Amino acid sequence: MKYGLAGLLSTLLLGIGAQAQAIEYRLPDLDGRMQSLDQYQGKWVVVNYWATWCGTCRKELPELASLHEKHRNQDIVVVGINFESISPQNLKDFVAEQKIAYPVLRSEPVRRTPLGPVPALPTTYLINPDGKIVAGEVGRVTRQDLEDYIAAHRDR
Repeated sequence: MKYGLAGLLSTLLLGIGAQAQAIEYRLPDLDGRMQSLDQYQGKWVVVNYWATWCGTCRKELPELASLHEKHRNQDIVVVGINFESISPQNLKDFVAEQKIAYPVLRSEPVRRTPLGPVPALPTTYLINPDGKIVAGEVGRVTRQDLEDYIAAHRDR
């Protein structure tokens, strides 16, 4: 049975719990400049680990782009973390071709990240406006899943 964000996601599907403090996580963007997730504090942050070769990830990209476009100037931002060994230029070309408008950061694949494990791609973590991890999902998520989860947990 698949548990979506709107369902039992917060029951620690990835073995995470609400962190006691904000996560310090810095990675290079497509131009090699270091970016930090804490720059988005005050917003809900959808952190999506993905790769260009991942078919499910590619199907999910339009959902994440739509979510980001709808909410980016308000209360939700999407940050994609490319999780593969790929040249910066090839990644830039892919991002441009796919018209990904949300921030994309780069990471080599590792077993565990500061947000938690990435057992498969795509993996998505959700950070609340206080900078705490509140949910995670392995597998495809939709804009509706994310909006529903955030709406249900907005004032917690």
